[in-house]
Amino acid sequence: MNVFIGPKHLILGFRLIFKPGLRRFVMIPLFINIIIFTLLIWFSIGHYGNLLEWILPKGESWWLEILRPILWVLFAAAEVLFLFFSFTVAANLIGSPFNGLLSEKVEAYLTGGKIQPSSAGLIQSLAEMVSSFFNELRKLFYFILIGSFVLIISFIPVLNIISPFFWLIFTAWMLAFEYLSYPMENHRLVLKQVREHLAQKRLYSISFGFSVLGATLIPLINFFVMPAAVAGATSFWVEQWATAKRK
Repeated sequence: MNVFIGPKHLILGFRLIFKPGLRRFVMIPLFINIIIFTLLIWFSIGHYGNLLEWILPKGESWWLEILRPILWVLFAAAEVLFLFFSFTVAANLIGSPFNGLLSEKVEAYLTGGKIQPSSAGLIQSLAEMVSSFFNELRKLFYFILIGSFVLIISFIPVLNIISPFFWLIFTAWMLAFEYLSYPMENHRLVLKQVREHLAQKRLYSISFGFSVLGATLIPLINFFVMPAAVAGATSFWVEQWATAKRK
């Protein structure tokens, strides 16, 4: 079991987005990601401290004084992951049509196809954008359904102490699902089929998700994460599924 498959493909994704034939398809996803992450940083700095003070227990007991710093760190981690999840979903909801196009061009590059600007007519392009938007809404409903259970755990005494770890795993899975779905949807796979494919290679997929999550914590690098993750996920698809189908 190669746990480095996820990081390998994300690193390859960063290399791919700077290739001469692919750079022009990166600009819009990159611009969207810069705006979203700027808003995320601004919102986090300005608000989550007050929210944590409201959530944490009040009082002056000696055990609270000892426990408060630990709880502050744990709740801060959970809050950052929750905000990251929310803003990532928003970024991909807005950028889904452009991410799908980038994934298509990356796959053409990796498989030896000729990369050309999209020649689809206006009506077809609008139809594809609407379809991509509704696919993102379906994924959003799926994420909210699972994330709501993690959120409930965050407010249950004792269990809420380990809720940041649940948020961490959930966020990694969500990122893997989000980005790996782009190449799969380009091949007309529906949401259920995407889940089945990821379940076949669950550890590899989570490894990729953790890699994307880790990259978002690196200043400046995080602005390039969305297009790099789309490219890396497409490379992952080609290696793990598409190549196997052709054999």
